[in-house]
Amino acid sequence: MKAKLTPHFMDLVYDACLKSFWRKQALSKFLRQCGISNAFVGNWGPSETKREFLDRFFAELMKSDRGMQGVVRIAACLMEQRSFPDLQGWEDSEQKVKNAHDAVSRLRMNHEKQEEEFQSDEEKIRIKIEFEKHQAEVTRSKLRLQELTDRLNEMGKRLGEQRAGYDFQSWFYDLLDFSEIENRKPYVHRGRQIDGSVTLAGTTYLVELKFTASPVDPAAVGDFFKKITGKADNTMGIMVSISGYTDTAKQEASGPRTPMLLLDHSHIYLVLGGLMGIGDVIERIRRHASQTGEAYLPAIEFSG
Repeated sequence: MKAKLTPHFMDLVYDACLKSFWRKQALSKFLRQCGISNAFVGNWGPSETKREFLDRFFAELMKSDRGMQGVVRIAACLMEQRSFPDLQGWEDSEQKVKNAHDAVSRLRMNHEKQEEEFQSDEEKIRIKIEFEKHQAEVTRSKLRLQELTDRLNEMGKRLGEQRAGYDFQSWFYDLLDFSEIENRKPYVHRGRQIDGSVTLAGTTYLVELKFTASPVDPAAVGDFFKKITGKADNTMGIMVSISGYTDTAKQEASGPRTPMLLLDHSHIYLVLGGLMGIGDVIERIRRHASQTGEAYLPAIEFSG
């Protein structure tokens, strides 16, 4: 196999690895079958996500000629794939398989255009610099998430205070800005306070933020429901309550064609941990609401 190890090629190999396998065990087995040593694969930490591992793994491979040859072997194995057994049996298997096929196809198309086996030494240095720039951006992203986590934890010491509630509003929209999700900060409409809005995949969601010491009760859910239904037909609502919801409040928010989605601290920390984007969390709960009429889905049940 001949391959130019350009930054674009590296991104294609990375993306195909990420999307072809969902479970750690399956990806680890694949890498070993590609000739990657246990010294590389065996240090996958139990709390390390697939993306975090691949970020570190590819950075390590780029440090030596032997590692870059490993990238070439991985690319060759990825391009041989015609099915994706590890992506079967999931709620969204069809989409996962499509994404994997697309990623592998892009890798094949790029490889077909290449004529040389390896870049010159000068080009290798340039590629390494570009990759290190990419790694620096990844590091900055992690630092930003950690900063947001620290701010939220500090606010938690003042849980229930009015000032902390306002600080939580600012914090939440900083999280949305970091996630590059279109949003509008809190505003007043006809004398009613709106905690802002989010626009995602063509849908506008009004936002209600609760930073109280007690779980949200049915009355608060009912008030928010009125705000939502007083807007355009396609408007939905997202309530974020750090302390969660009473069982009755969850029932009050649920029902056929419910326009309301409920998030709590577990969903927020899923995002802060780098496991999912806030947009992906919202879309996952919305799918659940569409399928069941339930406005709340615990983060622990996302894979179900």
